[in-house]
Amino acid sequence: MDKEDLKSHLPFITDSRLRDALLKEGRLMKVEKGKAIMEPGQFIKMVPIILEGSIKVLRMDEEGRELFLYYLEPGQTCALSLTCCSSSKPSEIKAVAEEDSVLLAIPVHVHEQWSDEFKQWKDYVSSTYQSRFQEMLETLDAVAFKRMDERLMRYIVTKMKQAKSNELHTTHQEIASELGTSREVISRLLKQLEKKKWIELGRNVIYIRDDFEELISK
Repeated sequence: MDKEDLKSHLPFITDSRLRDALLKEGRLMKVEKGKAIMEPGQFIKMVPIILEGSIKVLRMDEEGRELFLYYLEPGQTCALSLTCCSSSKPSEIKAVAEEDSVLLAIPVHVHEQWSDEFKQWKDYVSSTYQSRFQEMLETLDAVAFKRMDERLMRYIVTKMKQAKSNELHTTHQEIASELGTSREVISRLLKQLEKKKWIELGRNVIYIRDDFEELISK
């Protein structure tokens, strides 16, 4: 990667010294779809900045059940990994490539140094904490206060925006795992949405109406 590539992927980084540091210290990583880049219990050795693709961040309980938290898109990094590496604690989340992705891996010790050296890096980290904290609050609200059908519809909208498509290639079991419920519950709720003609179910695919988000907000 050269300076022009970095500018195109991270245009908000305008400090030339920080750009040079990113090129010097960062390591490009290609991650195939479905591969985990972070597991619970692992000590975090790098801060991942997403350049291409997307990463799904999940919370897991002691029994291995998963709860979807948020997606990381190009230009973003993970607030929870920043927290863990700053406190030298093992990861409490699982991060999986939602699609083939490219990351810029920043060593932990460099991240800590840059927080003191570069104001733009410090601002980037702060904005990451703020945006991820808001997303986690929304997830918490959904789990605590919303019915499963509302959570499912919110999940569908999130997946549509992430995939930039009205076709979601997933299984009922995958959705159930990420929402912390059973496949039977998800299948029943999806059937209800299909009866309303808001979606159409295929084999491992869900076709969604263009106005789905508008319909569920009424």
